[in-house]
Amino acid sequence: MDPMPAAPKRPSQLFTRKPLARLLAEARDDNRLRRVLGPVQLTALGVGAVIGAGIFVATGAAARNVAGPALMLSYAVAALTCVFAALCYAEFAAMVPVAGSAYTYAYATLGELCAWIIGWDLILEYGVSSAAVATGWSAYAQSLLAKAGVVLPRALAASPWRYEAATGAFVDTGSLFNLPAVLIIAAVTWVLVRGIQESSSVNTAMVVVKVAAVLFVIALGLFFVSAANWRPFAPYGWTGLSFFGHSVAGQVDAGGKPVGMLAGAAIIFFAYIGFDAVSTHTEEARNPQRDVPLGIIASLTLCTVLYICLVAVLTGMVPFHQLDVNAPVSLAFKARGLGWAEGLIAAAGVAGITSVLLVMLLSGPRVFLAMARDGLLPRKVFGVVHPRFRTPWKSTLLMGACVACLGGLLPIDFLLHLTNIGTLLAFIIVCAAVLIMRRTHPGAARPFRCPWVPLVPVLGILSCLLLMFSLPVANWWRLGGWLALGFLVYFLYGRRHSLLREVSGA
Repeated sequence: MDPMPAAPKRPSQLFTRKPLARLLAEARDDNRLRRVLGPVQLTALGVGAVIGAGIFVATGAAARNVAGPALMLSYAVAALTCVFAALCYAEFAAMVPVAGSAYTYAYATLGELCAWIIGWDLILEYGVSSAAVATGWSAYAQSLLAKAGVVLPRALAASPWRYEAATGAFVDTGSLFNLPAVLIIAAVTWVLVRGIQESSSVNTAMVVVKVAAVLFVIALGLFFVSAANWRPFAPYGWTGLSFFGHSVAGQVDAGGKPVGMLAGAAIIFFAYIGFDAVSTHTEEARNPQRDVPLGIIASLTLCTVLYICLVAVLTGMVPFHQLDVNAPVSLAFKARGLGWAEGLIAAAGVAGITSVLLVMLLSGPRVFLAMARDGLLPRKVFGVVHPRFRTPWKSTLLMGACVACLGGLLPIDFLLHLTNIGTLLAFIIVCAAVLIMRRTHPGAARPFRCPWVPLVPVLGILSCLLLMFSLPVANWWRLGGWLALGFLVYFLYGRRHSLLREVSGA
């Protein structure tokens, strides 16, 4: 008698993929977020997330310590990397119009464990970048208050520690915590709980202010540009590549960290974090198949042009080694005797950075929401939508509290480095997911198609890896520690409560 054939081996739950049909069914569920955002609001969310601390704050440190005037090209390299990822994001956002961004895309293509990793990584991106932005907001706000004769006590004006990039050590500042950073986080969190329509309206108003400010800086600054300040154009060299902390091309600073144009691209990549936040609001778009790809690409294009023009003016006005680290734009005008312009730019900087903080804090809870809907996080906390405001209010409050702790206690330099590597990892997974989905679901409806596949996704993966390897090795250790904590949460809670557990049979 022949033995009975063995039952087909079921895939491990760790690699179970969420069916595309299930994702599309969820998009039609009644318990969803409110669809109120059009193409203008989505583009404004992208611009609101991108133009802010990356240019009003991070520009000074990157030009002064890493790239010099060649930071202009650093922005172009970082933008090109983002373009590859943006086209991949746009394809998925049009295919699957639900909350979750790269987390949702990874779940449909790479399986539950990869989805968890990217979701956990996105929480790091939005949380830490929010804290960094709040710290930059504090510097500009205090600069504005000082113009009015108001000076905060030292104990409430800054982080308790200063981060020394050369040594990787923290130095005591004598302060207790950064009060302005905590206050702005609390205010923005309250606005976000009230509703997406209100949040979008506030963001759009601030975007208008800060784009006008950037155009003002470019137009006025042109009259004070000296070409001599662009020489040498690349004082730290053109490369600055490293591999896990070991320099393979270019110069290094006193602490052994890579410097140069490409190293500047890895650092200033922080300035572009946010265009992907548009995809986290796909579920709130009125016509996601059309408007979300448009919002992603339009916001990235506009911001890139403004960035390169502003950096050219900034490094032309003031020698790169004299740029201020905390408020480089406003203080560059002060250095040229334009005190009245300094006040206007500082005010616009406050508004601009506020909109970045708003979009970052708006996006993080949407990732929490998607993970909770799949059972990977407690649904009663992270999956609750307010019955009146239709916002994930509990996770918004929780994230606001955590970000307030980070922004109040940690210095901006430390936060900037931690944010970049997590975002680059998210971009790699999205680019890989496009390649996989084209093979597994070739006939799926794609209202927007990423062009030149597989070239664009492959270039996106390679360029992101290039920038990741150019970051200081400490960033890899921090990412590893965060992911280790994520694995602990997943195996203790998420794996046991996953809604796909029954499907996988694990």
